[in-house]
Amino acid sequence: MAHKQSICAIPDIASLSDTAHNTVGVNIMADLARTPKQIGNLVRRARKMRRLTQSELGAMAGLRQETISLIETGNPATKLETMLAVLAALDLEFRIMPRSKGGGADIEDIF
Repeated sequence: MAHKQSICAIPDIASLSDTAHNTVGVNIMADLARTPKQIGNLVRRARKMRRLTQSELGAMAGLRQETISLIETGNPATKLETMLAVLAALDLEFRIMPRSKGGGADIEDIF
């Protein structure tokens, strides 16, 4: 029987420390995503929280602006290596954990 997994984007320890000391001014993110569209929305929010354009984020990740746009719109064909480069540029990481079973609204319903 296969286990269902969720993906969680969480800042690294240095970012948490900086945020706790008000030196970065970026809110702590710990959101779940279960679809490419949800991941894209989280990437967009993280980019905007850091006041970056798609072009600036692309340059930081070694990617074109068009690639960032595709990720943010939920392109399901995004390579894992590409996604990891974007997350690293945003000081975020993937975390794999058991899927929650709550009957609450999906993340898209919340936003």
